Amino acid sequence: MKLFPLILALVATTPLFAQEAAPQGGGIMAFLPFILMFVVMYLFFIMPKQKEMKKMDAMRKALKKGDKVLTTAGIIGLVSNIEENVVTIKTGDATKIDFEKAAILRVLDSKTEN
Repeated sequence: MKLFPLILALVATTPLFAQEAAPQGGGIMAFLPFILMFVVMYLFFIMPKQKEMKKMDAMRKALKKGDKVLTTAGIIGLVSNIEENVVTIKTGDATKIDFEKAAILRVLDSKTEN
């Protein structure tokens, strides 16, 4: 068991010797891990989120009267009026609620009222 501390000390100091013996890299090679990490983050996190945001924006621009929608608050209703940034949703016989367009989560189905 007295060999264990010796092995542990040897393993702990080995990277120090390896770093001293390795030639110092410069230029772009020093930043390569950071560049690769940014590229991976962009491909897996940022790009899909941008696609989703474009899709949501297109859905909100295509809203029309009579669409059955779900809001971010969980309210389901029919679109009765659309202004520039405000959508009026009819949730009951006489209940109408104004929402910002950004509060529309998705269109459930389209029914045009006559």
